[in-house]
Amino acid sequence: MDTSAEETVATDSLGRRTGPRRQHSLEEKLQIVKETHVVGASVSTVARRHNVNPNQVFAWRQLYRQGLLKPGASAEGSLLPVKVSTPTVLPSERARRTPREIMVAERSSPGIEIKLANGHSILVHGRVDPKALARVIDALVRR
Repeated sequence: MDTSAEETVATDSLGRRTGPRRQHSLEEKLQIVKETHVVGASVSTVARRHNVNPNQVFAWRQLYRQGLLKPGASAEGSLLPVKVSTPTVLPSERARRTPREIMVAERSSPGIEIKLANGHSILVHGRVDPKALARVIDALVRR
């Protein structure tokens, strides 16, 4: 990229880019990342020299470390052959339970019993949010 020529970029009234994004080739990305690996190089300085946001350069460096920024490494990944067939078993719609059935099921579940030091006990049936139960127990113990 020629650093002497200024790139004209369309911006809105707040200075934000409105035009299409700049597409960098794999070779450009690799060159920029390799420049940041030179002893004494600053990512910000290299990014400024290439008119690229430093955050973008840090992202490319991460891809480089993961081995994803090299020739042949596609961001989309490779396609695998797929065979589409008719399922042999069709999913059935789950039967909806009435509120009464839910209440009976919750009462018939084993549940838990919590005995407090003051002699009182708490019986809990069905599903309970553990955090909410912990807050209730803490409040009762403090009494």
